[in-house]
Amino acid sequence: MLVVMKPHATVDEVQAVCDRIERLGYRPHPMPGAQRTAIGITGNQGAVEQDALAEMSGVAEVIKVSKPYKLVSRDVKEEDTVIRFPGTNATIGGRNIAVIAGPCSIESRKQAFAVAEKVAKAGAQFLRGGAYKPRTSPYAFQGMGEEGLRIMAEVRERFGLRIVTEALDNESLDLVEKYADMIQIGARNMQNYSLLKRAGRSKLPVLLKRGLSATLEELLMAAEYVMSEGNYQVALCERGIRTFTDHTRNTLDLSIVPAVQRLSHLPIVVDPSHGTGKRDKVLPLARAAVAVGCDGLIVEVHPAPDQALSDGAQSLYPEQFVQLMEECSRIAEVVHRRIPRGIEMSGIEVGGIELTAHEGAAFPAAR
Repeated sequence: MLVVMKPHATVDEVQAVCDRIERLGYRPHPMPGAQRTAIGITGNQGAVEQDALAEMSGVAEVIKVSKPYKLVSRDVKEEDTVIRFPGTNATIGGRNIAVIAGPCSIESRKQAFAVAEKVAKAGAQFLRGGAYKPRTSPYAFQGMGEEGLRIMAEVRERFGLRIVTEALDNESLDLVEKYADMIQIGARNMQNYSLLKRAGRSKLPVLLKRGLSATLEELLMAAEYVMSEGNYQVALCERGIRTFTDHTRNTLDLSIVPAVQRLSHLPIVVDPSHGTGKRDKVLPLARAAVAVGCDGLIVEVHPAPDQALSDGAQSLYPEQFVQLMEECSRIAEVVHRRIPRGIEMSGIEVGGIELTAHEGAAFPAAR
């Protein structure tokens, strides 16, 4: 059920409707938009008493939502969601295309800073890097844990890059909240409902990756779990699904981008690194992702991929990432989008051509 407020409904009128919904035993989810506020209702097992809400001051109409997902639907919010990162010009969603780049896993302070310098200079606004790594083999490198998170926090202070990193469980999510700017929920955890609910209680934005064989509806329902707990800052991520092909690690399903944008207001990011598993396919698929209308790219970059402790075969060399930024920026212009080159914090620009002009600058940690 969805309560649509009148365009000029006051804050008090919106609050009164939320209070009434709570008294009826349900949970309200106010979603402010450019023209109106819509209030989603969850927790109802059957029909909501529409008349009790329809006659309230400031209410335009009460609409039944037939889809199983409610809060992620465009029925609730017509405008595209834009996730903002306070203190910077970095966003995910809207006209800008976000670029998240970095190694599969943080291996050392030296490696992390080497990658961060390169991707910041090329114009990325976010650093990706795993402190906790879910690996197929229990004997493979599992990540540096909290020490890896501390290193990424140092990277943020030095280069201004916002930090996106994965949480595997509730315990690691507590630590990710302490150090990072955005919580990544990996493909293997897309249907880990207790973890999704915990992420939904976080104040940090969530990057939710599509499961290895998940349908579009299953992905949207996973996002619904996060949003139903009150966290509306969710970005989806297409990272490839398992198919019968053997020429690529996964099959990158770019058709899901316009499909998501038709059904949902949430931004969608594309991961051509995991989506292909092969370095020579990352750039072509990144170009295609921008052309099809994605809201961001998440790309693996390593200074020495052949020596990487995880996913070296799909990691770009820094010079290949520079090429990706240049070519994808030109394609973005064709589809009336743009890739910001670098991050701005309190009037200081980091990235672009003259990175060395900012050496020695220290930026405050995000929290």
